[in-house]
Parts: sequence; structure tokens; C-alpha cells
Amino acid sequence: MQAYLDNSATTRPCEAAIRAMEACLREGWYNPSSVYKPSVEAFRRLREARENVLKPLRGSGCDLIFTSGGTEANNLAVLGAVTRMRGRQTVAVSAVEHPSVRAAFDALGALGHDVRVIGVDTRGDLDWAALEKAMDDGASFVSVMQVNNETGALLDIQRLHRTVNGRALIHVDGVQGYLRVPFDMKYADLYTLSSHKIHGPKGVGALAVKKGVKLAPRQIGGGQENGLRSGTENTPGIAGLSAAVTEMLDLGPDMADGLMAKKLRLIDGVRRAVPDVIVNGPDPAVAAPHIVNLGFPGVRGEVMLHALEGEGVCVSTGSACSSKKLKVSGVLTAMGIKPNVAEWAVRFSLSPHTTEEEIDYAAQKIGTLYGLLTRVQRR
Repeated sequence: MQAYLDNSATTRPCEAAIRAMEACLREGWYNPSSVYKPSVEAFRRLREARENVLKPLRGSGCDLIFTSGGTEANNLAVLGAVTRMRGRQTVAVSAVEHPSVRAAFDALGALGHDVRVIGVDTRGDLDWAALEKAMDDGASFVSVMQVNNETGALLDIQRLHRTVNGRALIHVDGVQGYLRVPFDMKYADLYTLSSHKIHGPKGVGALAVKKGVKLAPRQIGGGQENGLRSGTENTPGIAGLSAAVTEMLDLGPDMADGLMAKKLRLIDGVRRAVPDVIVNGPDPAVAAPHIVNLGFPGVRGEVMLHALEGEGVCVSTGSACSSKKLKVSGVLTAMGIKPNVAEWAVRFSLSPHTTEEEIDYAAQKIGTLYGLLTRVQRR
């Protein structure tokens, strides 16, 4: 049996997305910037896709810029916004962000901007006093994750909005939250999402931008996407993204509850199999419904990962963007977890299509493998 429990790395494209992409490649392949009828129709479908993607964000008053993925959207949000501001800026970012955000802030620091890294506690919650201090010192831009990609920790978006209180632009990286955790654009100025995390194709993402927010383009040329992302739009990919959004929305408002029930079933099954298992991060019941980070005492995460792989179970040890570097998670250490404990970490991430059979199979294999691996190490 196979059990794919690494949906935060990527998801299997849904049939609706595949069909929409095929139809676009076969029949709707015209350039939406041209002026003859088939191209005008392609432009109309592009506009409809924008509206469809914004709908779950209550973003009717926002622009949506299509990008090549979450990384480009994060770069455009962070670098594009701060570049448009005059002079040296004070900017704030949490200590547990995705590499595409962290690296963008590193670049800002190299340019002379004052970068404030806001710490987190063992649950992944922000140091709110440190954020308030940054705001008092004149921070003009704040970037945080809606859902942490390694632990499932949820950011209190409304508290963030109250703390900033209009003094700075707010960017929320919603790559792991979009459609799985509710969001309202009234609490942010910029919001990032990625297609392949929600059963759409790879190579497509988007940045929602509140009206009036000014950005400097990161990619210049023909002026597509309101001049912020030049280049002919990836219409097949965008069609796939829009179809995936529709399919996820069709699952209804109970989708998140279903995900949470599956996640808690997985944790319960693993605890029965490995009573000493550790939950890294927040209480799973109040975290995102689809991500949990577990530690298996005495067994390195990559060892458990490869042992599970041999049984057809796919998991990860952290962010897929840096998982091949085999180092202790910076997210977990930023949360105050000791390096030797962080080495035991394995991330499990589910999707609406994850079955109870997959979950039960994975839990059973974890128990068997943990017993074998700990006996081998004791020798």
C-alpha cells in the first residue's frame, strides 16, 4: 500500500485541473494580450480565474498578480513593496518564515534596511512585545506566515492587524493556509498563494494586492499583470489553478473539520504505536488542520523518513525547499527546541483526499519501524 502524507511539499493535481489545462492547451492557447476574438476570449477566462482565486479571500477589492509560484509571489511582495518606499526602512519578519521570505529579508538587510527578526515561543506564536517594539521604532513592512509549513502553527491574523494598526504594510504568506484556513483580505495588504499546494499544477502562484498598495516590479518587459510581472501569462497553469480552487471550494465548509479529524486520528494512532512520540509545536487541536510535526526519540528524522519510504509512506523532515540539506530545522530551533530533539522531527501533512486507510497504515508502519530502529541503535 502507498500512503502519501507530504502534501505540504506538493499535492497530486486533481482531475478538474488536468482537464482545464488540457482544454486550454488544445483550444484556448491564444495569447490573452492579442486583440482578435479568440485572444479576447482567453483574456476573459483570465479575468474570471482572477476573480475565482480571490473569492475565498473576500478580496473583491484587490488585484491579483499571477506568478510562477509562491516563491516569486513572496519575493514580489517583500522586495517589491520595500523597494517602492523611500530611504532606509525598518522592516519586521518572523523567525520561522519560508526560505523565499527569509532570503528576501536578507537581501533587504544587505541593502542597508533595518531588519527586525521577531522571535516565537515553543508553540510557534509570535513575540508580540517584540513586534510592538518594532512598530514603535517605525517599522513600515511586516511579513508573517498564516500557517507554518513545518509545524502547522497558526498566526493570529486579527491580533497582528490590531498590533500593526495601520502603521505598516502587512504581508501574509498564505501558501500553506489558502483554502484550508479561512482568511479575509481586510486584515492584510498582500497575500501569497501557490497552486501546487491545493491540487493545482506546479509553476503557478499568485499575489493578492490590496488596492492602493504600490509595488516595484521584479520582472520587467511587456507590462503584463498590471506591469508587475511581465511575460505572457501561463494560461494553462492558471486554468488549472482556477479549476483546483473551484474543486476545493466544492468540498464545502466542513473540509477543514474533516482534515482535522484525520490529523487527530493519525496522531492518536502514532501515540498508540509509539507512546513516547513528541508533538513539536502547538497543541494539534488548535493548529492548522493538515500539518503536524512529530519527534521520535532516539531516531533521526531522515532515518525514519527513509524507513517509511521503504514501506510506501511518504513524509518529510521539514520544508521541501531545504530538505536535501540534512540540517537541523531552523524553524524548530527558533521555537526553542533543542537541536538533538529537533533531529528527531518528521512532518506529516494531509489533504482532503488523504484516506483513513492511508493514515492507519502509516501509523502501523511507524510503530513497527520505530521498534526496529531503536533496537538496532541500542546494539
